[in-house]
Amino acid sequence: MTENSSTTTPDAARGHSTATLYEASSSYARACDPVLRAAWPGARVAGPAFTVQGVGGDNLALHRAVAEAPPGSVLVVDLQRSAHGHWGEILAVAAQRRGLLGLVVDGGVRDVAEQAELGFPVFAPHVTVVGTGKEHPGVLGAPVRVAGVVVRAGDLVVGDADGVIVVPSAAVPATLDASDARVADEQRALAAIRAGASTLDLYGLRERSGIS
Repeated sequence: MTENSSTTTPDAARGHSTATLYEASSSYARACDPVLRAAWPGARVAGPAFTVQGVGGDNLALHRAVAEAPPGSVLVVDLQRSAHGHWGEILAVAAQRRGLLGLVVDGGVRDVAEQAELGFPVFAPHVTVVGTGKEHPGVLGAPVRVAGVVVRAGDLVVGDADGVIVVPSAAVPATLDASDARVADEQRALAAIRAGASTLDLYGLRERSGIS
């Protein structure tokens, strides 16, 4: 087993979107390169990272991770953006059986229609049928760089239709509180707009816009 635990709970994002979390706490939250996208429409994941350093074109590290990651984890995997089908239906079923929440991988996946039917959220830059080897066991629990962001074990990882963000574990409480406040502010703004208010006035932009 590896040391890859966290007090971050799977519902730690409190249902907030990646956009809300990022805008509420951009000094803490980090946005992954937008090449990292949901593999199927509607995929969403939020939970503590279980980090995996593997070798592109080989998926033995992913088999190890599924066997060793604690329930409630999100697998966050560096595979050097390799365009191979490292993950598919079989691993997704095994991950669900182990209580894992989803996969964020800087590499390729396959069987996305089957994973959509399973409801297993996957975020990746490539979808491809190209096969993989099983020779390199990889490293579990070490910091990894995924889509330009360094991720450590236990960091909060959130993915949805807008992309993937990472919040350092120590910053999660402050980020969630700031996100709660931002949502409340946005609801007030939406109510005002529906009542006829201008966004120029709400955000103090009238003078800057040149519109009187």
